[in-house]
Amino acid sequence: MKVNIDLGSAVRGSAARGPVAELDLEELLATRLLVQGNSGSGKSHLLRRLLEQSAPWVQQCIIDPEGDFVTLAERFGHQVVDAARTEAELTRIAGRVREHRVSVVLNLEGLDVDQQMRAAAAFLGGMFDAERDHWYPVLVVVDEAQLFAPAVGGEVSDEARKLSLGAMTNLMCRGRKRGLAGVIATQRLAKLAKNVAAEASNFLMGRTFLDIDMARAADLLGMDRRQAEQFRDLARGNFIALGPALSRRPLPITIGAVETSARSSSPKLTPLPEAPEDASDLIFTPGPDEASPILRKQPPKPIPTADLLAQLSRPKPAPEPVAEPVFAIIDEAEREAGLETVLREIIEDPDAAFRSDAVLYQDFLVRCRIRRVPGEPLPLSGFRRRLAVARAGVDERSGGEAWATALTLSEGLPDDLQGVFLMIARAAVNKDPSPSDATLARAYGTHSARRARRLLSYFEERGLLVVRTDFHNRRVLAFPDLDCETAPGHPDAPDDVQRDAAE
Repeated sequence: MKVNIDLGSAVRGSAARGPVAELDLEELLATRLLVQGNSGSGKSHLLRRLLEQSAPWVQQCIIDPEGDFVTLAERFGHQVVDAARTEAELTRIAGRVREHRVSVVLNLEGLDVDQQMRAAAAFLGGMFDAERDHWYPVLVVVDEAQLFAPAVGGEVSDEARKLSLGAMTNLMCRGRKRGLAGVIATQRLAKLAKNVAAEASNFLMGRTFLDIDMARAADLLGMDRRQAEQFRDLARGNFIALGPALSRRPLPITIGAVETSARSSSPKLTPLPEAPEDASDLIFTPGPDEASPILRKQPPKPIPTADLLAQLSRPKPAPEPVAEPVFAIIDEAEREAGLETVLREIIEDPDAAFRSDAVLYQDFLVRCRIRRVPGEPLPLSGFRRRLAVARAGVDERSGGEAWATALTLSEGLPDDLQGVFLMIARAAVNKDPSPSDATLARAYGTHSARRARRLLSYFEERGLLVVRTDFHNRRVLAFPDLDCETAPGHPDAPDDVQRDAAE
């Protein structure tokens, strides 16, 4: 179905109003869009026009750092998601957004930059990791994209930057096959990560003054340096359009009017009030709700020189011994019980298998604070190890000699593979049937059975196990170092956890 969105009018020669400037919505979903313009160029107005015109045709998700687009809710039915939630909760909400095809505005207003990056990464990650049955087309608009995909590190933490940049890269590089069409807007092309900007095939370039941004914008549009000077002369709301969804040649356009307005707007000059006669009292007299003024103490009287010399000549008193720090005694048994309880809660969450370790670690820290688990929190590496062992379902201290050997062998594997290996080893030690491809995929955090079979090939190449098939085409996994093997199991059997949940 071909749907053309009316962005405004094209500027042709000296005509007051040119033909309608249209955007092919279906082509945009396949090729993505980059909007660039300095502050005051009309970027947000352009995004609002695009969202209003396309609202009846496609599901929308807006990452809104300033809360400007929440006004779409009343007119077009968007649901406003307040980002002041845990990252795990935002990820689950994003999954339900894709399942039920609801247009939303993720309101990041009031959060600092680090929190905004983490919240946006969790929400975009939930949309990206949605089940294949829910890969409906979604227009994902990210305003101020340089905040979430910075070209260089800033004052935010490295972890938050990596999470946010990874989510933006997935959106622009791999989101098309999952139905996610990225529309990113930025004030400074030079501040936006190049691998994110390079994935866009459509461009709308607004007023730009800095030479480095003009040169990069001209390069994206295939212009030379002399033609790049026109970006300085663009009026507010005027853009140069190029791309398969817009125009095959650079086309100046003027963005049309919008039906809704932002909560914030550009400052306007207003007349000053008449100066009151008691202006001095209004400024310097504290109000009834203000704190009482601070009384400055008089400086001490000067001490005579003879008294100062006498004080300096006195012998210094012996320093008092430094008191030993007193630490609270931590009950290790209580601490271990609290950690095991929190890990069990995370594992019992059906969505946990498909969440990244970084997101689960943040959820783990929050749950530990809620349950008041004593002692220092586990580091990320320790959490990954404990999570892998807990997913395998065998107590590290009472699993027997074979299980101790399995734990030693798993330490040489990458963190994301340890849990899968230990789950297979547990089945072999307990003589349980070989796990199916669906069970292995869930343990690895994916829905792909092919990836699960590649994991078995990887373990076999490392010499950790041997895969064989009996006469009934059932799979058996043998562990030479453990001197045991699983019972025969069908590779195509359904996942037990998902089957129990369905029942």
